[in-house]
Amino acid sequence: MKNILCLKHGNKYSADYVNKLYSMVSRNITGQFKFYCLTENPTGIDPSVNIIPLPPGLDGWWYKPYMHSTDLPIEGTILYMDLDVVIAGSLDKLFDYNPGEWCIIRDFTRSMRPDWKRYNSSVIRFEQGQLDSYWQDFKHNAREYRKKHFGDQDWLWAVTHQHIPATLWPDEWIQSWKWEVRASKELSGGARGQRRLTTIENVIPPQECCITVFHGDPNPEHCLDPWVVDNWR
Repeated sequence: MKNILCLKHGNKYSADYVNKLYSMVSRNITGQFKFYCLTENPTGIDPSVNIIPLPPGLDGWWYKPYMHSTDLPIEGTILYMDLDVVIAGSLDKLFDYNPGEWCIIRDFTRSMRPDWKRYNSSVIRFEQGQLDSYWQDFKHNAREYRKKHFGDQDWLWAVTHQHIPATLWPDEWIQSWKWEVRASKELSGGARGQRRLTTIENVIPPQECCITVFHGDPNPEHCLDPWVVDNWR
């Protein structure tokens, strides 16, 4: 059984993002799978999606450490994906790669600094409870960690890379749409979350790529590149 997990909190993303992710997973995975969403508001989410309530006392991306808790009601291997991704190919290899190890993306700063080693938490694979000790530490020291680190992926790198370092997926498998697939990453003005790319490019992901990530702006709904329009559904 393959387990897929996502997170929807507040109003940043609509239920449509959860439903589209579920649909994309359904088209790009073999065998049985279960799809879960951590959220405080299941309104509008496809009834095939299993809802897990958010833990109290957190907000934003700081909910993400909770998915490493042994209290998470999922058994076995879990593939977590942010909602702002567009799936480009089979997800099976993300489950098959180095079984038992926890895997993550090398952060997309790699496109500007090839020796960059830090993590991007848009896509993570782990065993249920594998990093529970780090969740327990975070739970009791959340205020200090939130002051010290910009976001959850910076915290995750800081607390794990010397003790239980992640296995990094090949860069080619999971790519930044605006920094690695497209030629231009120039954005229009406007409020964050609403900005669009200033040009439309008729490009497709490399053959090895199975997930494209839309970190920052634009969100997939605001990208008019034909491949994105055809596949974000």
